[in-house]
Amino acid sequence: MTPLERRGMTAMLLAVALATLDTAIANTALPAIAADLHATPAASVWIINAYQLSMVATLLPLAALGGIIGHRRVYLSGLILFTVASAICAFSWSLPTLVAARLLQGVGAAAIMSVNTALISAIFPIHRLGRGLGLNALIVGVSFAVGPTVASIVLSLGTWPWLFAVNLPVGVLALLIGWPALPKTPKSPHDFDRVAAALNVVTFAALIFALGEAAQRAPTHVVLAALAVTAVAGGLMLHRERGHPAPMLPVDLFRRPMFALSTMTAICSFAAQGLAFVSLPFYFEGVLGRSQVETGFLMTPWSVLVALMAPIAGRLSDRYAPGLLGGVGLAILCAGMVSLAMLPANPHVLDIGIRMSICGAGFGFFQSPNLKALMASAPRERSGGASGVVATARLLGQALGAALVALSFGIAGKHGPALALSLGAGFAGAASIASGLRLVTRDPGAAPMRAAE
Repeated sequence: MTPLERRGMTAMLLAVALATLDTAIANTALPAIAADLHATPAASVWIINAYQLSMVATLLPLAALGGIIGHRRVYLSGLILFTVASAICAFSWSLPTLVAARLLQGVGAAAIMSVNTALISAIFPIHRLGRGLGLNALIVGVSFAVGPTVASIVLSLGTWPWLFAVNLPVGVLALLIGWPALPKTPKSPHDFDRVAAALNVVTFAALIFALGEAAQRAPTHVVLAALAVTAVAGGLMLHRERGHPAPMLPVDLFRRPMFALSTMTAICSFAAQGLAFVSLPFYFEGVLGRSQVETGFLMTPWSVLVALMAPIAGRLSDRYAPGLLGGVGLAILCAGMVSLAMLPANPHVLDIGIRMSICGAGFGFFQSPNLKALMASAPRERSGGASGVVATARLLGQALGAALVALSFGIAGKHGPALALSLGAGFAGAASIASGLRLVTRDPGAAPMRAAE
C-alpha cells in the first residue's frame, strides 16, 4: 500500500469504528439516559431503535447513490452528518430531541457503512483483497464487542452526553485524513431512482419495526400490519426495478449461489452474535450480580480474540476457500455458544473468559473470508450494491438477534439468557452449514469476473 492508500484506510477504519460503536454503547447507557431525561423505559428504547431503523432503511439507497455520484462523496458526507449529529446528541435536552438526533446519526452511519467495503475493494487488488477486508472485519468486530466496555468506562468517569461527545474529535480527525486520501471510483451512468429509494426505506423500516414489536409481544394486528407494509412496499420496489441493470436491492446478485450463501451466512452469524451480546450483560448483571464495569470486562475476551483472528483469517482467505474457513470458524462459534448456555450456576471468571474466547476466535475466523466471498462474487462495477448488502445483512442479523433476546426473556423469564444463547448456537450452526455448502457450489458468474479483473 502507498502512504496515500494507507491514510485512506485509516480514515475509513476510524469512521467505521465510530458507526459500529454507536450501535452498541447506547444499550449500556439506556437506563442512565432514561433517568436523566425523565423518560419511561419503554419510550427510551427509541434511542436505540431510531438509530438502528434509520441505518437499515437507508443503507441500500445510499449504496446505490454511491455508485452514481461516487463512493467517496457518500462516505465523506456520511462522516460529516454523523459527526454533526453526535454533537446534537451530546447537547440534547429531551427524549424527542435525542431520538431525532439519533435518526440523523443513523443516516450518517449508513452512508459510511454502505460504501466502505466498496472503497476497500478500490484500494486493494483482488489478490490482496482479503487483507483489506480482514482489517475491516477486525474493526467492525472489535468495535461492536467493546461497545459495552467503552460505555461502562465513560459512564464511570462522566455523564451519558460524553458517550456522544467523544465522537467529535475522532470524526474530525477521520475527515481531515480521508478528504485528500480516499480514492475516487468509477461512476455508474444510471440515474438515482427516488421512488425506489423511498419504497426501500419504507420496506426495511417496517420490517425492523415489526421485529421489534413482535419481540415485545405487541398486539398481533400491529405486527401483521407492519409486515403487510413491508410486503407491499417491497413488492412495489421489486416491480419498479424489474429489468434494471443495477437495482437498488440487488436481487440479480442473489442468483449467484456464492453471493446468496455468503449473505445467508452473514445474517445467521450476526444474529448469533446479537443474541450473545444483548443477553450476556443481563446474565452477568442480573444473575451473577456483576457491576456494569465488570460486565464490560467479562465481554472483553470475545473482542480480543476477534482482534487476533480477523487479520489472520483475512490473509488465509487469499489462499484458501472462504467456505472452508467460514465453516470452521462458525462451527467453533457454535461450540462456544453451547458452552456459554451450559455455564454452571456460579462460574469462575476464568471459566467465563475461556468460553468467551472460543466464541471470539470462531467469529473472528469467519468474518474476513465471508466478506471477501461476498465482494468477490459480485462484478467490480456492482461493488457498491454488494457493499450495501454486506452492511444490511450485518444489521438485519443483529436486529433479529436483539428481537429474539427480548422474546426469549418474555418466554423464559430468568432462564431467558440460556434460551437466547441456545438460539445463538443454532444460528451459528446453520451459518456453518451455509458456509460449507459454498465448497460444493459453482458460481457461474465468478470465473468470468475474476478473469476480467
